[in-house]
Amino acid sequence: MKSSALFAAPRRAVFSMHSLLLAATVAAGLAQVPAMAQSAAPQMNLSRTDLTAGMFRLDVQLAQTPQQREVGLMFRKEMPQQEGMLFVFETPGVQCFWMRNTVLPLTAAFVADDGTIVNLADMKPMTEDSHCSARPVRYVLEMNQGWFAKRGIKAGARLGGKIFNTP
Repeated sequence: MKSSALFAAPRRAVFSMHSLLLAATVAAGLAQVPAMAQSAAPQMNLSRTDLTAGMFRLDVQLAQTPQQREVGLMFRKEMPQQEGMLFVFETPGVQCFWMRNTVLPLTAAFVADDGTIVNLADMKPMTEDSHCSARPVRYVLEMNQGWFAKRGIKAGARLGGKIFNTP
């Protein structure tokens, strides 16, 4: 009996240490998730602006802060065809996007400071595949997938709006 008692104590100690490590890991992981993402609620009340793409008018939400950009269109179940979200970064950089917690299929337009579309990327819902700008940009416009293609809007086309200092 004494020998089994000797081996029982270390097992409990290992189990307790394992439980503490697991709890610390879970707590650290939750601390890195933004408060809005933890709530699993879509962002619906962001500032808006009007853009144009050729003869088409767009009503877009502006994701301007790091937290707004991180949540983006996550958790949205639908979006009207003329609406989208414009991600605004402080300085141009190679911008990469994924579709974690995003159920809508989207197309991302990576946009230069003057409103020129640098490249487009169709993005599959609920994936972590990375979709990046072909060169540094300050803006990314997400629309329902196929919106640009259905209207013949391709890389090189120019978007208009106050944000780009164009009519």
